[in-house]
Amino acid sequence: MVAVVIAPAFSALKNMSSYNHFARFYDLLQKESENPVDYIALAEYIDRLFGKKGEGILLDLACGTGELSIALSRYGYSLIGVDSSEDMLSVAFNKDSGAPIQYVCQDMRELDLYGTIDYCVCALDGINHLTEKADVQKVFDRVSLFMNKGGLFFFDVNTINKHKNILSNNTFIYDLPSVYCVWQNYYVGDGLTEIRLNLFEKMGKTNDYKRHDESFSQRAYSLSEIEQMAERAGFRIVSCYEWLGELPANEKSEKVVFLAVKN
Repeated sequence: MVAVVIAPAFSALKNMSSYNHFARFYDLLQKESENPVDYIALAEYIDRLFGKKGEGILLDLACGTGELSIALSRYGYSLIGVDSSEDMLSVAFNKDSGAPIQYVCQDMRELDLYGTIDYCVCALDGINHLTEKADVQKVFDRVSLFMNKGGLFFFDVNTINKHKNILSNNTFIYDLPSVYCVWQNYYVGDGLTEIRLNLFEKMGKTNDYKRHDESFSQRAYSLSEIEQMAERAGFRIVSCYEWLGELPANEKSEKVVFLAVKN
């Protein structure tokens, strides 16, 4: 496996989540959630929207622990995984997938690649972690800068409806053999949700636990705002669907996928 982690060449990240202790438990908690991500199905869905070409360079933006990158690599794409969290990339790097994926540690608002790309994927709330419209625009602009003409950009977003009426002020408990997690959401308005995690890591075979606290925020934007920002960056929205489907999305949807083409 060829996998390279490149340290950030810029200052500390601001206003973005950079998972630390949470990274070690991310995959486990994802599997135990009420709606676990089926990475194989998601990769198949993305490949289908891309036209089942299975060739060219694909950038997985905010790739996290690399599960989606690994699934996408099976379709023949050359994968670059970018994430701002060294801890998440460390988990990805240590997976013995056999896939030739290059992992790069960068703030996606300052994306800087060595060449151009044919596809980009930013899945599983990556855009929602950008809590300022100016930052979303920066990411769209940087992806556009490195994307070949006619290239395709897939990304998903949680909607304002989901933040306001579903995630809002809910607490989720995960009681697992290796960790006890309390996940609390606080909706503060204007599409912004603050998230606090209390992780209690079981220490060996004893009854002792070590506590880790982390917090981050996510913001939801209207679908028209997303489309306008993508168009400013030189993309044309090809489709806007309900999550993992082909039904047209609207503001009442919970999670929406966009497919855009570089003009």
